[in-house]
Amino acid sequence: MVSIDLPLAMTNHARAFAALADPTRRLVFERLSRRPLPVGQIARGLRVTRPAVSQHLRVLKDAGLVIDREEGTRRIYRVDARGVEAMRAYLDRFWDRSLAAFKAAAELENDT
Repeated sequence: MVSIDLPLAMTNHARAFAALADPTRRLVFERLSRRPLPVGQIARGLRVTRPAVSQHLRVLKDAGLVIDREEGTRRIYRVDARGVEAMRAYLDRFWDRSLAAFKAAAELENDT
């Protein structure tokens, strides 16, 4: 069963992390990180149905991690660099705060 109900109040990066918490969605995302693909090729070899892959893609799209375009009768999905950048910016801010706290703690210990 695929859960697609991420709270609307979640920030973009929180929605992205929540979307990637599912192992199948991470695998789909990793496949798309290599190159754009249609649903059929994404689903190939996965242990879920093609409709389930479509649901996973919807969650990733709602989280801002993938985008799609029409190509004839198919939809081609690819990673949305803007969503990945938003996640990276969040992690960079987190890392910067963590390093600053570590530095402050180390300086405090050196002063005593």
